[in-house]
Amino acid sequence: MPIMIQSLEEWAQAATPDLLSVVIPAHNEEGCIEETIRSFDSALSDADVPHEILVINDNSSDRTEEILTSLESEIPSLAHINNEPPNGFGFAVRVGLTAFKGECVALVMADGSDDPKDLVKFYRKWKEGYDCVFGTRFHRDSTCKDYPLFKLLLNRIGNLFIKSMFLMSYNDTTNAFKLYSRDVIAGLQPLLSYQFNLTVELPLKAISRGFRYAVVPNNWYNRTEGVSKFKVDELGSRYIFIVLYCWLEKQFSKSDYVDMEHMRHLQLQVWHR
Repeated sequence: MPIMIQSLEEWAQAATPDLLSVVIPAHNEEGCIEETIRSFDSALSDADVPHEILVINDNSSDRTEEILTSLESEIPSLAHINNEPPNGFGFAVRVGLTAFKGECVALVMADGSDDPKDLVKFYRKWKEGYDCVFGTRFHRDSTCKDYPLFKLLLNRIGNLFIKSMFLMSYNDTTNAFKLYSRDVIAGLQPLLSYQFNLTVELPLKAISRGFRYAVVPNNWYNRTEGVSKFKVDELGSRYIFIVLYCWLEKQFSKSDYVDMEHMRHLQLQVWHR
């Protein structure tokens, strides 16, 4: 069922001011979910960043939910939601994007590949007045450790393709690790993607619709536990479709997003799925 929001003002009023929500989709991540949660909670607490950590348990068949339930009694900022079928990365993220309470939200991978200290930097940059903060793993000040060579090659080809289509300098659109203001999430509706291509739809729509974004170097470390849920074949039709969709929207809707003050007063519907 859709969640009805009459205006972006109402969406903003529903937020807890200054709160950073960390949405973590997790499917069979018993080997690393506890360390990921503890490291992010610790880094954000040490930096005095008000936060909640919202884990979306995506139909895990291992001990992931058991671990989450145990940690919730110890870590006040932690909560989890069980994603009902249909399952999948995009479905889980979309559940999180309807349930978070913060004034801004960051997408974080459960496998420990993202650096908690980078999220502190994202939040500080957001506080400067940006609508979105995007990380890039491909900067001289970034560390990218043990990226599988074949996936790295596909990543760079894919990002070069996106850069060329959108005539922009940003070089890491495909990375999920990004931060968005609450009103940006409302302004990106309706979302179309249900799998990993959601990580491309969110930033491309934000850029095309005129939201202000900053790019911050971030580190990335290949998982040491568990198995990646990303499938290389998703770089095919699903990614191409969503990139072309966002490009067409940008070409044919430029005038709709020129005046950001007007855009912030559009009547929107935020859909759960």
